[in-house]
Amino acid sequence: MDAHDYQSHFSVYICGMLDARKTLGYVIEPHASLLKSFDQYCIRHYPDETVLTEYLVMSWVIREGKINTGTSSRAAAIRLLAVYIKLSGQDAYILPDRYFGKDRPRDRYIFSDDELAALFAQIDAMAESQKVPHSQLILPVLFRLIYTCGLRPKEGRELERRYINLDTGEILITNTKKKRERIVVMSDDMTALCHRYDQMRQFFYPDNPYFFPGSETGPIDEKWLNRSFSRCWKKVRPDLSEKDWPRVTIYNLRHRFATYNVNRWLDEGKDMNAMLPRLRAYMGHYSLVETAYYIHLLPENLLKNKGIDWASFADIIPEVVPWEG
Repeated sequence: MDAHDYQSHFSVYICGMLDARKTLGYVIEPHASLLKSFDQYCIRHYPDETVLTEYLVMSWVIREGKINTGTSSRAAAIRLLAVYIKLSGQDAYILPDRYFGKDRPRDRYIFSDDELAALFAQIDAMAESQKVPHSQLILPVLFRLIYTCGLRPKEGRELERRYINLDTGEILITNTKKKRERIVVMSDDMTALCHRYDQMRQFFYPDNPYFFPGSETGPIDEKWLNRSFSRCWKKVRPDLSEKDWPRVTIYNLRHRFATYNVNRWLDEGKDMNAMLPRLRAYMGHYSLVETAYYIHLLPENLLKNKGIDWASFADIIPEVVPWEG
């Protein structure tokens, strides 16, 4: 982190904290932009302040004496900074954790079996795009790979051909959210589909290193891919008005992958204490908390299953949806 980006007396600590979190694999946005705002606030109103006092913290976190939707985010960012300053041996006011509660979690829509089948039928029926040549061949494979392997959309979109072993079905995922590489293994059906697709890909895009090309040299554009997915989804339920339409993104394929596997393991009587860590590793979650969240999305009748000791998960199941994990 460039110290010149920050100019207040707290700039050294801000840069140090962000660099430390980045080194540990954390995504430093939006904390970086929030602390940039704090840095500018100090320059304008408290240019000589060198101590992170309670008054300074509260005056920045609570804007104009009002608690709004951004208050808890500012509180979380300034708390991280205060903890870092204290660890550096300096005095700082540490705002109590969850002092302002938590922002309302975003809903996680889970496709039903019928919706998922209808969605892929629409994807398979898409016409070739003028923007992305051969898109009608690319998208059915890309979206199926994201779903069947539980990938983050970016991990599928920016996947390089050299990281796929079509003999073993293994994929090395390198472009990850937490910069933690992992290997996922495709099903036999998915491997066969990718093998057939790769033969066409090499013919149309012989010099493109990406498995899902969007141009002669680069991957598919993210915004274009999101719009294409949304168009297919809207065709699944044309009877619904815009205001009644469930908010769905490509990420929902990953959520469906996770909940489907949790449900399947419950049906099979698997030991969830043993299976959740496996799902965590496969999906590339940083902590078990991110994986255990999917238990929140189970149907109510499963949560009442007497064969599962849900109390054993009490300490790891979070109350709020993690960032798009």
